[in-house]
Amino acid sequence: MIPVTKTYIPNKEKYHQYVERILDSGWLTNNGTLLQELERRLKEHLGVKHLICVANGSLALQSAYKALDLKGEVITTPFSFAATTSTLAWEGLTPVFADIHPTCFNLDPNNIEPLITDKTSAIVPVQVFGNPCQVEAIQAISNKYNLKVIYDAAHAFGTNYTDQNGHTQSVLNYGDISTISFHATKLFHTIEGGAVITNDDELARKIRLLINFGITGPVTIESVGTNAKMNEFEAAMGLCVLDEIDTIKTERQRIWQTYQQELPGLVEFQQWNPQSQNNHAYAPVLFESEQKLLKVEAQLKENDIVPRRYFYPSLDTLDYLKTNTISSEANPETIQNSELKIKHSHDIASRILCLPIYPTLTNEEQMEIIKTLKSAQ
Repeated sequence: MIPVTKTYIPNKEKYHQYVERILDSGWLTNNGTLLQELERRLKEHLGVKHLICVANGSLALQSAYKALDLKGEVITTPFSFAATTSTLAWEGLTPVFADIHPTCFNLDPNNIEPLITDKTSAIVPVQVFGNPCQVEAIQAISNKYNLKVIYDAAHAFGTNYTDQNGHTQSVLNYGDISTISFHATKLFHTIEGGAVITNDDELARKIRLLINFGITGPVTIESVGTNAKMNEFEAAMGLCVLDEIDTIKTERQRIWQTYQQELPGLVEFQQWNPQSQNNHAYAPVLFESEQKLLKVEAQLKENDIVPRRYFYPSLDTLDYLKTNTISSEANPETIQNSELKIKHSHDIASRILCLPIYPTLTNEEQMEIIKTLKSAQ
C-alpha cells in the first residue's frame, strides 16, 4: 500500500543512544535536558524568539487562546483540519467563518472585516498546507480593531516570508502567537507534539505556566493550567529528525516537482504566496469536479494507493457547532448572503485531494500514482 504520508524514521542507532541516556538519567519528562536542547535548536533553525514545545498541536492552540484570554467570537477559516475549529469550541469560543481565497486556499482578508462585531476578540487564520496568508493585510485589520491574531501554522515548518520592505523571516513570527504541529505525519515531527511561538516575553511566560498546571514552584501555583508538556522520548525523536531535515526537505521537493511536471492540464495546484517558497509539506491537487475526484480516488484505492481528502468537509458544515456560519450581530446583508460568503471553501473542499508525499516514496511508486491518476481521467 502507498499511503498519503508515512512517518519519517531517522537514524535508529542515534535514537537508541538518546533513549539510553534518558533511561540512565531517570529524567523522563518535566522540562528535561533533551527538551531544552530541542527548543534551543528549533529556535535557531526557525529564527524565532520564543518556542515552547507542547504535547500536541491542539494543546498549542488551546494554550494560545488561554494565554490571550480570548472571549466571545473568533473569526477563522472553514477550510482546515478539524482541530482549528474544535479547539475553539472546546474553549467555549464561537467560531465565525470567513471564506477563503479560491486559489491560495487561505482565509481571504477581504472577508474578515464585515464579520467583526463587539463580541469579536481574535482572528485565527491558517497557513494552509504551509502557504503563508496575507499576513500584512490581516495585521492591518487586527490593528484597526484591536484584535488578537493566532496563526494555526501547523503545516508551516521552515516556511519563510518576505515582507513589503524586503525583510525575510519565519512566517511563524507573525501574529501575537503562531502554533505548529509536530505530529508523526508532519514534515518535522516528534512522534506527537507541537509548539507555541511568540515574540512577546510575557506571553511566553504565561504559556510555560499554562502547560505545567500553573505551577511556579514546589508549593506555589500562580494560575490555572493543564498538563501539555512534551516528554524526553519525543524530544529525542525531534533532535534526530532535525539532524536529517535537509534530506527530508530535498526528497519532498523532488516528489512535489514531479507531480507538478507530470500533472498540468489534469489538475490545478494551490497558488503559493509569491512572497514565500513552498515547503512541500503536502501535495494537494484540485479536480474540475467532485465527481471527477471521486472517480480518481476510487481508481487509486483499487491500486492500493491511499490519498486523503484534505480538507473535507468544510468546517462550517459540522453538526456539533451551535453557531451558524456567521455572527447573529453581523451586518444584515452579510447574514442574508452567508451561503455566498462561504462558497469558495465549499467548492474547494469538494474537489481537493492530497497525493502521497514522504521522503521514502520511490520514483517507481510515484510514477505508479501518476499513471493511475492519468488513466482515471
